[in-house]
Amino acid sequence: MPGRAAVFCRLLAPVLVAAAMLAAPPSLARELPPALQGELQRIGEGELQRIGEGELRWLGFKLYDAALWARPEVVAVPPDNEAEAAQVLGAEHALSIRYARAVSSDRLVELSLGEMRRLGFDDEAQLARWGQALARALPSVEAGETLVGLHRPGEGAQFWHQGQPTAALDDAELAAAFFAIWLDPRTREPRLRAQLLGLAERGR
Repeated sequence: MPGRAAVFCRLLAPVLVAAAMLAAPPSLARELPPALQGELQRIGEGELQRIGEGELRWLGFKLYDAALWARPEVVAVPPDNEAEAAQVLGAEHALSIRYARAVSSDRLVELSLGEMRRLGFDDEAQLARWGQALARALPSVEAGETLVGLHRPGEGAQFWHQGQPTAALDDAELAAAFFAIWLDPRTREPRLRAQLLGLAERGR
């Protein structure tokens, strides 16, 4: 009997580890890289404030946790309505995503470009250039790892993986298209968008 119990425990252990990983709280998605906050302080700007968070599931499986950060001095945070949400997104904001499963860099880029096409970006030559830029910004991730993107509307974006910088994109249109995947009203995941913006709690 002890032998059977040991075998059972060995077989069950990976399942329990995976379940614990998927059920873990979004602690890493709740934090911004110290390097990002340090950069903001260096250029004389205040810290960003988390305004909302949520998770994305597919067929019952958690894919990732996400949190949105913005400047509280721009407008009431979280915003009260779509007009205020637009004001928040018109200023500097950051999106942090903590993945519940491993995803390759190629897959992250492929999914991003697919959503951009769905949102109306259909210049394939431009998308090819964007794909090359995103490949530098979005490395492969393991379960439990976090990617953070800082959007500076009208300028571009910066990215971090596990707190370490990956790339800075000096392409305002690419940056806007990337963050639109989650934050545009036409997003594929309107419930997650509402959670990120804090609108879900207000029933909007």
